[in-house]
This record gives sequence, structure tokens and C-alpha cells, in this order.
Amino acid sequence: MHLLDWAILLGTLGFIVGYGVWKTRHTRTSEGYLRGGDDARWWGVGLSVMATQASAITFLSTPGQGFADGLGFVQFYFGLPLAMLVINLVFIPLYYKWKVFTAYEFIGKRFDRRTRLLTAGLFLVQRSMAAGITIYAPSIILSKVLGWPLSWTCLFIGVLVIIYTTTGGARAVGVTHKQQMAVMFAGLFVAFALVVHYLAPVMSFPESLRLAGTLGKLHAVDLSFDPADKYTLWSGLIGGFFLQLSYFGTDQSQVQRYLGGQTMQQAKMGLWMNALLKIPMQFFILLTGVLVFVFYLVNASPLHWNNTNRQALQQGITAPQLHDLEERHAANGSALKDHTLEWLAAERAHNPAARAQAHQELAADLARDQALRNETTALLRQHHPEREANDKDYIFITFIMDHLPIGVIGLLLAMIFSAGMSSTSAELSALATTAVVDVLPPKPNDTRLVRRSQWATVGFGLLALAFAAVFSLFENLIQAVNILGSLFYGTILGIFLVAFFFKQVKGSAVFVAAIIAQAAIFILHFSGLEVAFLWYNLIAPAITVVLALIMQPLVAASERGAPR
Repeated sequence: MHLLDWAILLGTLGFIVGYGVWKTRHTRTSEGYLRGGDDARWWGVGLSVMATQASAITFLSTPGQGFADGLGFVQFYFGLPLAMLVINLVFIPLYYKWKVFTAYEFIGKRFDRRTRLLTAGLFLVQRSMAAGITIYAPSIILSKVLGWPLSWTCLFIGVLVIIYTTTGGARAVGVTHKQQMAVMFAGLFVAFALVVHYLAPVMSFPESLRLAGTLGKLHAVDLSFDPADKYTLWSGLIGGFFLQLSYFGTDQSQVQRYLGGQTMQQAKMGLWMNALLKIPMQFFILLTGVLVFVFYLVNASPLHWNNTNRQALQQGITAPQLHDLEERHAANGSALKDHTLEWLAAERAHNPAARAQAHQELAADLARDQALRNETTALLRQHHPEREANDKDYIFITFIMDHLPIGVIGLLLAMIFSAGMSSTSAELSALATTAVVDVLPPKPNDTRLVRRSQWATVGFGLLALAFAAVFSLFENLIQAVNILGSLFYGTILGIFLVAFFFKQVKGSAVFVAAIIAQAAIFILHFSGLEVAFLWYNLIAPAITVVLALIMQPLVAASERGAPR
């Protein structure tokens, strides 16, 4: 990597960390450290909410998702605007009315300490693991660029985040989110503009979209109703709605962001900002991945996107097999380019027959390309089972490192690191706040509460690093983090729905119902049944609510009949 790229990358990271520490160095009250000070304007709330959600996984995995599967993943977010409506009408007014530091503090006031501990505990387990993924994701990049061991790279990222989050708590998170979002937007627009520019000598932007569309990459809406299909209109609207409702309404990493608003109205406007921008942003990132796919139709692509895996195969007994695979891949790549150009010529000549023939040949070339990649993956798994064979999350970073100009590489890396730091810092602050407010015994002294929160931030940072050390690449990191959330969010949401809408239900009934619902989701997921994970976010709250309503009369009768 060029010296200019290093200067841009390290300068950006250094500025964000230094600014966060300097700006919040005098934060000594629990109001400022745990809530952010209640001084954020609506646009600050909106940017902070978006920065918390837009982790490095967003900029690593989402383009890879677009490259491999097209725009269909955007359906995951279709339930978001409706979820924002419910949160603004129900959740936020109650949180501000009860003046809580955490969402789970509200559960304790509504039910009892046992239910509060269960809800907070589910959040702590899920979010600690998710924080490990958000540290692990950008570490993949730096380990690839520098050749560092992955564990040391995770440590580097984790320590940077721990420094400024421990210093200023929630206030430091909110302050740095503005700079991080600016870097993210800049990098995203530059990446999109450059891939369009690189395609321009061969095809125009509308032509690249038409080509991607003929190859099935622009199918953004799937109307089928298949419970096993991860991304359809219905799973996005229904399952996605419940997931977003739980994430933005009950996950402390998000709740903490809008509890720091100047007023309840400012908090609501910040969430509406997120509702308006999130779907276009995800669409834009996916479309960038689709354009990278088109780019590699007319440019040579690596046989395997993870370069360190390729280097491992180039040594020992696998070298001749890899050489043969690469020769066949190069020949197929030439055919892929030729047939793409033939399709373009037929498109420009308005020749449907020639276009259909070229499309058929393109489809055959792509099938052969995938078969060769599968052979390579099988070879890797056979001879290097200790290595992670999945390489989807390396697609976009490979494009960045191999094709973008000096300076822009540093900006794009800074974009990905900023995203990783923004989400991780929010997670660590939320974990620490939940631990000291909801789990540990209360401390009346404000200074001691802040000190305890600082130590908790360090502790959860180390725990996240421990999780990051044992994570391997899943099929796709963006899916992994959403699957992890779906395993827990539904039960948490069910507890909150009972708290909001069923006043007759007490703590004992909802506590038992929530435990049964969580057990049912674990059984469903690990039993191998073909149910897409988004539906967990509907199944779990449904079980919790229904069982709580059924059990409440039984619990009440038992309590009335118990000897006094």
C-alpha cells in the first residue's frame, strides 16, 4: 500500500480517536457518560443511529451479497419504516416518561427484577458476540493488507475503540459518529463513481444495469412465500419488521442513541431520518456490488477471492491442481468477456436473437466459473481444513486493493474502519451501561458509577476481543450478525410487547413465557428445520405473548391459593 494511503488511513483513524478523547475528556457525570448528556439534535441522533447500525460488515459483506445474489437482500429492510412508526408512537414516549437510562430499566419498573435481569442478560449475551463480529470484520482487511496475524489485528482495532469509548462513554460515541458517518458517505460515493468510471470505456451505466438485469442481479423484490427463503417481500415486511422493531426499540446500543436527544421530539425526528435514508443506503451499497460483478465480466478476476488461501494452495501437492484450475479459469474468463461484448453489440444493434444467444452463452460461462470456484473451495477444504474456504466477504476488498487508485484505497479502508469503530463503540457503551444499571447492585455515588462504567467498558471490550478471536467467516458476515440477532431479539421484543400492551400480565407469567420462547427458537434453529431466520423474529414474540396471556390466570390463581 502506498505511503499516501497509509497517511489517509492512519490520519483519519487518529483524528477520530483523538477528537473523541479530547472532546469528552471531562465527562464525569452518569447523565453524560451513560446517556450522552441529552443534548443531541435530531440530525445528530439520526447520524448516530445510522452509524451504530452501519458496521464494517455493511461495507464488507453487503457488496459481496450484491455481487453474488443481486439486490434481493434490500428486502430485509422493508419493514424498517413501519417499525420506526411504532417505536415513535409507543416506545419513545414511555422511555422518556419513565426517564430510564436503559430499555431494560423500564422492564424492571413494569414487571420485576427477575424479568429485567432476563431481558438484560439476553441482550448482554447477544450483543457481546455481535461486538466480536464487528471487531473481527475489519480485522480481516488489515490482516490481508499488512500480513499481520488476525488475532493481533483484532487487538489493534479493539484497543482503538476501547480508548475513546472508555474516556467519554455514550457522549464519546455520539461525538465521533458524526465524523465516522462523513467518512463512510464519502467512501461509498467515491467507490460507486469509480466503478461506473471503469466500466465507461466498455459500456454505459444504463447498459451495465440492463446487463446485470438480464443475469438476474436486479431482482429486488421476490413475491414468493417460502418459509425457507431468507429474503422475500414477506419475510422482509413481516420478519424484518419484528427484527427492526426489536433492534431499534429494545437493543440498548440503539436506545442509548436516541435517549441522548435534547427532547423526545428530537429523538423521534432522528429515527425518521434513519427510516428515510437506510433503505436507499443499503440499496446503493448492494448496487455497488452488482456493478463490481459487471466489472469482472470484462476484467480478469481471481479464482479465489481470499489471496492468503490462494498462496497456501500454490505450495506443496496442490500447486499443479491449482495451476490447472487457474488456466481453465483464465480461458473461461476470456470467453466471459467475449460473450459480454457480443451481448453489448446485440443490445446496441437491437438484435433480439443475437442478444438471446449471447445471454445463453454468458449464463453457461458463469456456471463454469462457479464450478471452477467450487473445485477450488473443495481443494482447499481437503488439503487445508483449518482455513476458512468461504470468500464472499473478500470480493469488495479485493476490488479495492487491486483496482482503485492511490489515495482512494486509503479512503475506502478508512471508511470500513470508521464503520467498524462506530458500531463497536456503541455496542461497548451499551453493554457497560446495561451491566452497571441493570445487573450490578446500585451505587448512589455518581462518580463511582462512572468509574464502574469505565471498567465495565474495558471488560466488555476484552470479552468482544475474545469472541473475535474464535470467530471464523460464516457464509456471509452480514447474514451471520443478523442470524445472531434473530436468535435473541424476538424473545426480547415479546417481553416488551407484553409490557406495553397487556397491562394485566405480571412478571412471573412473562418470565416463564420468555424462557420457553427462547428455548423454542434454539430448538428450531439447531434442529435443521428449513425456516428462514427472519421468521424467528415473529415466532418468538408470538410465543412469548400468547404463553404469557395463557399463564397469567394460572399464575394469579396459584398465588391466590398459596398459604400466607
